[in-house]
Amino acid sequence: MTPAPASSAKKYPCEKCPLRPLGVFRDFTSAELGFISRFKTGELTIDRGATVLVEGNHSAHLYTALSGWGFRYKLLPDGRRQILNYVVPGDLIGLQGSLTGEMQHSVEALSPMMLCVFEREQLFSLYRNHPGLAYDLTWLAAREEQMLDENLLSVGRRSALERAAYLIAFLHQRARSVQLYGKGKAEIPITQQHVADTLGLSIVHTNKTLRKLIDRKAIRWLDRGCEVLDEETLCGIARWEGLGDQRRPLM
Repeated sequence: MTPAPASSAKKYPCEKCPLRPLGVFRDFTSAELGFISRFKTGELTIDRGATVLVEGNHSAHLYTALSGWGFRYKLLPDGRRQILNYVVPGDLIGLQGSLTGEMQHSVEALSPMMLCVFEREQLFSLYRNHPGLAYDLTWLAAREEQMLDENLLSVGRRSALERAAYLIAFLHQRARSVQLYGKGKAEIPITQQHVADTLGLSIVHTNKTLRKLIDRKAIRWLDRGCEVLDEETLCGIARWEGLGDQRRPLM
């Protein structure tokens, strides 16, 4: 399933972006805001399960997630999937394809999403004329590398229980930082298959591992995903100190 074409109408002009007031994001200068407003060409609404970008394809666009959840993944020839990371509002999608010519991974919507759409051809004018925004892109790439380092540590050295606790705590903190839960419960829209494909475990091992977290009353598993009940317990099991409160760029 692929998304519909982007709308040229901007339901959320950059000047009224609902993400900008959130404390997790740094402020733009007036010149930066003007450039980003021109850089953005429209918005794209996609359904759960839709493919945003496909590994091996070229894309004329970059995206910033405005709402909803997504995930990045790679497939082996026999169909086995490795989920690399997850997308929440404020995350930039497609930068890799802009710099290497084609995507080295795919991106799928985990829930209904809205994306801000940017023309890839305008990226170099950003580097040329707005060094502050260029630094922001470098910061975002470095942060992605940091998250992948932590994920590799999980797969390589954490036990299955520690891996699962880390993943859920990580997703919970990322969602909370951008107010993705709203006023509702802390529910992450993942299936046990998503967890298995992230952690490199079989679905049977994943089920047994999640049951241990349920028994410790750290999470509740629902038909529509995972509800976080005790973040402190999850972080303790994972031996993880959390994301911290550092402000980050918003593109």
